[in-house]
Amino acid sequence: MTPREIEIAIIGGGPAGLSAGLYAARALRSTVLFEGGVLGGQIATTDAVENYPGFPDGINGLDLALAMQRQSERFGMETVYAAVTSLQRTEDGRFAVGTEGGGDFIARSVIYTAGAEYNKLGIPGERELTGKGVSYCATCDAAFFAGQEAVVVGGGDAAVEEALFTTRYASKVTLVHRRDELRAQKVLQARAFAEPKMAFAWNTVVDEIIGTEQVAAVTLRDVHTGETRRFDTNAAFIFIGQTPNSSLLAGFNVPLDAGGHAIVNAWMETPVPGLFIAGDVRSEAARQVVSSAGDGATAAIRADQYLTHLDG
Repeated sequence: MTPREIEIAIIGGGPAGLSAGLYAARALRSTVLFEGGVLGGQIATTDAVENYPGFPDGINGLDLALAMQRQSERFGMETVYAAVTSLQRTEDGRFAVGTEGGGDFIARSVIYTAGAEYNKLGIPGERELTGKGVSYCATCDAAFFAGQEAVVVGGGDAAVEEALFTTRYASKVTLVHRRDELRAQKVLQARAFAEPKMAFAWNTVVDEIIGTEQVAAVTLRDVHTGETRRFDTNAAFIFIGQTPNSSLLAGFNVPLDAGGHAIVNAWMETPVPGLFIAGDVRSEAARQVVSSAGDGATAAIRADQYLTHLDG
């Protein structure tokens, strides 16, 4: 079949992609958003989003995503529920977008908002209790555990920063690390060691997260002795890195940081004309719903300006 021609292709249906779709469609650009998984990305598994402006009582993450989609589609955005399997530059400077079951497209511009996946421990209870005490964003969820005990897993900058943030709410925060010293910056380590609410479980890993409707405890294992013990806690925040979904960018001249995140400028522009990258897949992202939405809006505004310039 002949590929369908559109003006703007948005790859990824998280907050960045949905916001980009809204701004692109309101600019009267033919806009198609591609999502191969669950609309909303990571927020789709969040029971309550309390830090997105305009919702003083909070909102369910999936409900927020669906509302954003309805708003974007009201202005003309189209959603194609299919994974993008290929992205290539054509000889005339456009983009060939191939999908799994959704057809092929030729886009004049692409906004890449494929996001990132938090690295998982892969242990019993983790998936089942995600959103019920298991979280990968303390900035998002720590306030739910005011006056309760929490565990933070990891030893890098993100783990220590989020553990310190959690101490604002929790009665006690225990940092679980598989080594006997942290990998975080020394200044962060100093703050952590000076924080009276912080405790440390060295040379230790989490083998299981226990609970039914809510996290109740974790099973800790000493990596040297193999000894295990139950550790009661109300929350398990996991910070062992994330993997950006940047594989489709391999054929383009887009610089990546050490973690594989795309490096873009303040307008979400890449060195490839017409290719914009926004949200968690970009380097130095704040990894919040509101900042991702801002990224998407910025990228769409710039994509519209790019197309206007092409049209003379």
